[in-house]
Amino acid sequence: MPIEVNLDVMLAKRKMKSIELAEAIGITVTNLSILKTGKAKAIRFSTLEAICEVLECEPGDILAYKKDLI
Repeated sequence: MPIEVNLDVMLAKRKMKSIELAEAIGITVTNLSILKTGKAKAIRFSTLEAICEVLECEPGDILAYKKDLI
């Protein structure tokens, strides 16, 4: 899939652990892990909004389109 998930990068920049983010946005650590590894088939806008709010970032900081990954 040509969508690259850079959630680990943002977590590192914010010095936050996955469990802290999961608790802050109200999803399980397992579901967050699926998203972080790029195995998720979809993400709800409400989840994306919550992630961006907590990490103080834009969706483009987390998700990137990489044509070469096809």
